[in-house]
Amino acid sequence: MAKMLKITLVKSTIGSKPQHRKNIEALGLRKLHQTVEKPDNPQMRGMIAKVDHLVKVEEI
Repeated sequence: MAKMLKITLVKSTIGSKPQHRKNIEALGLRKLHQTVEKPDNPQMRGMIAKVDHLVKVEEI
């Protein structure tokens, strides 16, 4: 099975750049401390890199 990433929103998007808000929404995160599981691929890694100050990432 392919590796997965567990992504948790740990900081609010209030006051952040519109691009960062769109990235968080595209990752499927809406509320604080919400967690989603996404496949580990270069596209996801790039999205996470843009908002790494707002999320916590774990490999599962």
